[in-house]
Amino acid sequence: MLNKELESSLNNAFAQARDKRHEFMTVEHLLLALLDNQSAQDALKACGANLDVIRQELDVFIEQTTPLIAVDDTTRETQPTLSFQRVLQRAVFHVQSSGRNEVSGANVLVAIFSEQESHAAYLLKKNDVSRLDIVNYISHGITKTPKDEPSELFGNTEAAEEVNQEDKLENFATNLNSVARAGKIDPLIGRDQELERTIQVLCRRRKNNPLLVGEAGVGKTAIAEGLAWRIVEGDVPEVIANSVIYSLDIGSLLAGTKYRGDFEKRFKNILKQLEKEDDAVLFIDEIHTIIGAGAASGGQVDAANLIKPLLSSGKLRCIGSTTYQEYSTIFEKERALSRRFQKIDVVEPSLDDTTKILMGLKSKYEQHHEVRYTNKALRAAVELSAKYINERHLPDKAIDVIDEAGAKSRLVPTSRRKKTVA
Repeated sequence: MLNKELESSLNNAFAQARDKRHEFMTVEHLLLALLDNQSAQDALKACGANLDVIRQELDVFIEQTTPLIAVDDTTRETQPTLSFQRVLQRAVFHVQSSGRNEVSGANVLVAIFSEQESHAAYLLKKNDVSRLDIVNYISHGITKTPKDEPSELFGNTEAAEEVNQEDKLENFATNLNSVARAGKIDPLIGRDQELERTIQVLCRRRKNNPLLVGEAGVGKTAIAEGLAWRIVEGDVPEVIANSVIYSLDIGSLLAGTKYRGDFEKRFKNILKQLEKEDDAVLFIDEIHTIIGAGAASGGQVDAANLIKPLLSSGKLRCIGSTTYQEYSTIFEKERALSRRFQKIDVVEPSLDDTTKILMGLKSKYEQHHEVRYTNKALRAAVELSAKYINERHLPDKAIDVIDEAGAKSRLVPTSRRKKTVA
């Protein structure tokens, strides 16, 4: 299971520990051995680590902290610590889970980060090497070395511009402010409390990311659209008056990413563009889908891992939406991501509130279907959909009823068409 190079590194490490009469073989001994392992060396160099500095610090730490076996004790042997064994077991498990057969030194490096209390993990972090950096290199060959200039990469400026055009923000996200300005967003009715709470969270200094949680069809997306409409109308606090809401399309991001690293590169470009805009707010509908989105086999480099640093630093504000089921089974379990959001419950509106929502939307549907809806018809749509359509939720199912009624009336020839849906 361990490749020959790794086995050789471990054997040498044990031999050196025995020669120095060290009582225990620790995670620090393991990291020291990996500094002479080609696979681990390549990964560390790709992450910009100074191997000589790490080696020197490890030598000092091991000499100062490792107990020695007495000279006259000939029965005792150097024993691996539990943490040493856990690291190797974890590396084997991760490799097996990804469908591969051999464990390399770089795989063991990744496993060391799970021993968060170890000095080895501390030294790696101190030298600006993270678990994500190692995984990026193993899975996608991504390094932390400075990127080449576009002219060197593509041969000419035109090709570089063409690539930049493909990764432009507007190709993967919709500017909801522009949509609202064009009058293509329906008015938000009956969600003042949820909208005010969303604005309040966005105004925070840290953890300023609202998470709208509610059943499908209760109007979570409408809240984000309603916020964009209020920003355009100037009906928001000054702190977010200039904010621009971008609705991310995960499907477009994933489309065409057939090679390893394509998704990560594309998503990083999008995040960089958003980061440059001081007042950008990212809206991700069905936010649970970013967990695992774009992860290659054997790696954990998904959209969630890429967006976490920006959320934790407050450089990017994000509004997410998901259902209760996906929140509890997927999103909540990703603790590092979920704790950066403030949960806002979006409950199903009452019959009266749904009727008010339909009254507010009535003119839009009357204009589209060229009919008139009576108040009685709207109330009937609410009550009957609530009674007979059990697998869906208000107001979505009631809106569908009046939309269907209007569509059906348009099927009738103009000469015989009723102008009122009663």
